[in-house]
Amino acid sequence: ARRPSRRALGRLVQAVLSSRGEANAVFDILAALQSEDQEEVQEAVRACSRLFGALLERGELYVGQLPSEDTVMAGSQGAMRKYKVWMRHRYCSCCNSLGELLAHPAFQVKELALGTLMKFVQLEGTHPLEQPKWEGHYLFPRTLFRAVVRGLVSPAEDHSLLLSQFREYLEFDDIRYHTMQAASDAVAQVTNQQPEPSVIFWNNAFTLLSAVSLPRQEHDLSSFYVKHAELSDKWKVTHLREHRRAFQAMWLSFLKHKLPLSLYKKVLLVMHDSILPHLAQPTLMIDFLTSACDVGGAISLLALNGLFILIHKHNLEYPDFYRKLYGLLDPSVFHVKYRARFFHLADLFLSSSHLPAYLVAAFAKRLARLALTAPPEALLMVLPFICNLLRRHPACRVLVHRPQSPEMDSDPYDPEEEDPAKSRALESCLWELQTLQQHYHPEVSRAASVINQVLSVAEVSIAPLLELSAYEVFEQDLKRKGPEPVPLEFISAQGLLGRRDDLCAQFFTLS
Repeated sequence: ARRPSRRALGRLVQAVLSSRGEANAVFDILAALQSEDQEEVQEAVRACSRLFGALLERGELYVGQLPSEDTVMAGSQGAMRKYKVWMRHRYCSCCNSLGELLAHPAFQVKELALGTLMKFVQLEGTHPLEQPKWEGHYLFPRTLFRAVVRGLVSPAEDHSLLLSQFREYLEFDDIRYHTMQAASDAVAQVTNQQPEPSVIFWNNAFTLLSAVSLPRQEHDLSSFYVKHAELSDKWKVTHLREHRRAFQAMWLSFLKHKLPLSLYKKVLLVMHDSILPHLAQPTLMIDFLTSACDVGGAISLLALNGLFILIHKHNLEYPDFYRKLYGLLDPSVFHVKYRARFFHLADLFLSSSHLPAYLVAAFAKRLARLALTAPPEALLMVLPFICNLLRRHPACRVLVHRPQSPEMDSDPYDPEEEDPAKSRALESCLWELQTLQQHYHPEVSRAASVINQVLSVAEVSIAPLLELSAYEVFEQDLKRKGPEPVPLEFISAQGLLGRRDDLCAQFFTLS
């Protein structure tokens, strides 16, 4: 059968809105949503938006628990009630079809379907399709909105672009609150149905969850997508503490599952800044962070940042923290993608003046040992780092000024020991820095020679050196001006062939 054209759809909408006798024309409009032609689908979505938007505003959809269509039609209820029930069932069919269009191949159709569904959410909130339980009861179209969120976190479709469009709705406090609740339900539903959901699902869910950002102050909760005559203090949606609880429940429902390895890094990158500050009980993240610490590599490093915040601000006791950090120091640390972040965090973790001398000495010695095989661009950053440790902790300067330094073959430091307390670093000395004073690169040699002088009180900022690359070091060397011209002989040359009695002048002549 031929689908109705744009003009025909417009006439059908007008006919249904003008006369209840033309109600069956809704079937033709809904059928157009199944068209294979993209433009026809878009026109059908716009027609449904106009039609059901007007019916919601007029109050011509049944309000309350929706009864079965067959039961109502066979009963003796009035014609108006039958019409409203029948039309409400058509509205449900429309919403289901729009939900399916969120997975349409064309992004324009997805975007239009999402916008129409969110329009219906707003209209249903203003003209509720359920009876309030009591006067002043807060009503929000949760069923429709949960279907929208479930469509956004699809296990089969990558919705990163569509979720970026959805972010604009998250600026509204009520949408944000219900998104957190609906996202928790969607994650629980998918993980119950599929023991091992696809990576696409986890990425969609993370994109949605990471887009939620809570306000800092209580009075900020005043922007509502669904308009109300007045806001009541009895509504949970108006209180920041309730938003924090929903935020916490959302992330816990997500992080309790086994995530893909690539997603661990994404979560941990935003953990300290976007998740922990907004949790009602930040210490509930201990299990996730400690298990991430045991994964190894960059994931362990990123997890230590979150643990440090819990230790520093929430009185978490985690005695293995510095042992974990010490274990991350291996030759690869100078070559990984997160090198700059690692040393920035390590500098932060070792900034306290209350750390025991043996611990700081172990880190200084471990870094000095690794520096023997590090590339020049890393050495230009790690050598000032070691000197800063000695400046902060004068008790460790014995590593530089030990009266009787041990020979290289009798260094008491044990590089294989995993526990910094048992590494005997404080009994050793930093002979590695003296070795690096003979480095082929003059800048490295100069940086290592700083320990020959009295260390200043002020630390050297390593921030400009964190991102230093081999290319930048090479470019700096090219731009550096060389020394003054050095005379290569005592008697200056006379002419092209030198002096008269020169050997060249005896065998060659200019003609």
